[in-house]
Amino acid sequence: MSQTPAVRPTRVPGRRPSTPRVSTAAALLTLLLASCGSGGEEIREDTRAADLGRQDVVSAVHEDAALSAALPAELRESGKLRIGSGIGVPPVAFSPEDGGPPRGVDIDVSEAVARVLGLRVERKHVSGASLITGLNAGRYDVGTANLAVTEERKQALDFVLYVTDGTGFAVREDSELKKVDDVGRLCGLRVGTGTGTTFEEDLEAASEQCAADGGKPITISTYPDAAAHFLALRQGRVDVLMTTSSVLRYAATQQPDLRYLNEIERKNVGLAVKKGSPLAEPLKNAVNQLIEDGTYARILKKWQLEPAKVKESVVNPPAKP
Repeated sequence: MSQTPAVRPTRVPGRRPSTPRVSTAAALLTLLLASCGSGGEEIREDTRAADLGRQDVVSAVHEDAALSAALPAELRESGKLRIGSGIGVPPVAFSPEDGGPPRGVDIDVSEAVARVLGLRVERKHVSGASLITGLNAGRYDVGTANLAVTEERKQALDFVLYVTDGTGFAVREDSELKKVDDVGRLCGLRVGTGTGTTFEEDLEAASEQCAADGGKPITISTYPDAAAHFLALRQGRVDVLMTTSSVLRYAATQQPDLRYLNEIERKNVGLAVKKGSPLAEPLKNAVNQLIEDGTYARILKKWQLEPAKVKESVVNPPAKP
């Protein structure tokens, strides 16, 4: 909710986190996967990633003539849907170890939507601000990166609701931490999260509050990619990971010694299009068609994301369900 994790466009001037940083401009929309802790055995890396997501739940989807007829004329003539996709980790979107095309819920949903609309997908792997600028410049018709809907983002883009996601936490199996019911519960702990995300901003605010209340601040370590998180985990440099709950919940089913804790809130996630794009309504109708015919449920079941389901797609939903 990722979130990809949700991202913030700017840092608050004058705020100086007293925590380690790994800076990268391309990390604006980074998707992260890791769990963190200290001491004990290392969490073993998953060796099954090459087989993740092979089940085909999309190829049986056929064009709906009435919905495709409502497409902008330019799209109907081109016959293709240009999608800019952030590719990170399962179950959102990832590159399989066998070198094949990307997989994940974002990939399956956007492919199924294109099929309903009678379009073939032309997908580009993009990251960071290039996704947003690419949409606004017309290089992509749709953007997928587990983008959480925010009022600020809706000023620049339109969003078509397709799942929800939450703020989640995960630890090593040997951690004594059982639940995080508030970010303030992390005072004094070492927390890993994504560079440039709203999780980072939330942690900074909570850390300042910890200090104001006379407690120990949160030591925040940010990372640009999953490999960096795994390294931090294996070296015991962080105690807990705070990122999208869908990523962490799924990781806990795949990786030994990784324990998913809980989430504290859910946010709406949307397919992004240029502000005012006439494609928003057809996309919404296509998602609702997938919900109605059962394809949507099959996609979510495949990726163990049943808690992320929505009953109906809408354009520009509120930030929270």
